[in-house]
Amino acid sequence: MSEFSNKNQAYNLEERTAKFSENMLALVRTIKKDDINRNIIVQLVRAATSIGANYCEANASSSKRDFRNKIYIRKKEANETKYWLRILLAYHPELKETILILWKEAHEFYLIFQKITTTIDKGSKN
Repeated sequence: MSEFSNKNQAYNLEERTAKFSENMLALVRTIKKDDINRNIIVQLVRAATSIGANYCEANASSSKRDFRNKIYIRKKEANETKYWLRILLAYHPELKETILILWKEAHEFYLIFQKITTTIDKGSKN
């Protein structure tokens, strides 16, 4: 797992979500595919890589409402990623350290996106 050498990268969500996707792909490439984990891996990769791809799309949204909706979807994808990581951990306990690092990052994304949507919602009520 790569750590952020520059503090500003921790606040650059496009870069951070791209790194997260790269780290997720690196993890799943190490796992031997079988009938049980093949679907888990497909679902995990879709959810995890969707966080970054759709965050970029949110930044190009046409309105505040569109931006909020896209961020809300990102929050759901982060939550789904946490779920699939939990399932993967149950099947591959030998990968615990790496999976927990990725789970924590997905959880941080969830919290960040939750804060963004809450802030937008509060601003809409004023």
